[in-house]
Amino acid sequence: MSALKTQYLETIRPELKKKLSLKNIMQVPRLEKIVLNMCVSQAVKNSKILNNVSQDLSLIAGQKAVITKARKAISNFKIKEGMPLGSCVTLRREKMWTFLERLIHFSLPQVRDFRGLSPKSFDGNGNYSMGIKEQIIFPEVDYDKVDAIRGMNITICTTAETDEEARALLEHLGMPFRK
Repeated sequence: MSALKTQYLETIRPELKKKLSLKNIMQVPRLEKIVLNMCVSQAVKNSKILNNVSQDLSLIAGQKAVITKARKAISNFKIKEGMPLGSCVTLRREKMWTFLERLIHFSLPQVRDFRGLSPKSFDGNGNYSMGIKEQIIFPEVDYDKVDAIRGMNITICTTAETDEEARALLEHLGMPFRK
């Protein structure tokens, strides 16, 4: 079990129960899943780029990435329905906790000019999304083998019903929000 999950179960969960004045320990917000997503516009012209994107995402996540396809055709962007455009991974359980711990303690501090995460990126239902401009901030990615610097979206889904509950959970877990 990861250290972050142990900390959540032993100290953070009881603190959140008191802070949010909840009656039952099962009402305390918890993490459901973390979704990593990379969409590449160059895949329209060259679909072989998706292999590199998939490999990078698989290295970062620790499990195999799935190639995503376009749902609709958009003629202005030369996208046909079913055309492969990106790659995504959904992390749950132990891999989710391990990834979040690495993200907070190793990867985010490596971002140049990092001033904290935006506190406005909650969706209204207790989920938090953030964008990363370079996949090379993760220690698993070998800088010499990267063909191009690409960004990614990270969505953290929680069981919280409001943004305030989700923010309290993520702050207690150690997410560095801007003041």
